[in-house]
Amino acid sequence: MKARVTVTLKNGVLDPQGKAIEGALKSLGIDGVGSVRQGKVFDIEFDSADKAAAEAALKDACEKLLANTVIENYRVEIGA
Repeated sequence: MKARVTVTLKNGVLDPQGKAIEGALKSLGIDGVGSVRQGKVFDIEFDSADKAAAEAALKDACEKLLANTVIENYRVEIGA
């Protein structure tokens, strides 16, 4: 079973890396960029087919390691 965890900064948290990317895009002549927020994506594979157990394990991993829940949100998506 495959899963994807997406971690992004909460609204209101400064994102200097996003600002740098925004500036770089504009300097490359890419028009229409209003703002950029960066994040991280984790693709994780589980040996088990137990979706509930995988979701619980991923939420635990996010709370303990993958996301800083003070300044970041996370989303867990589980596929087949």
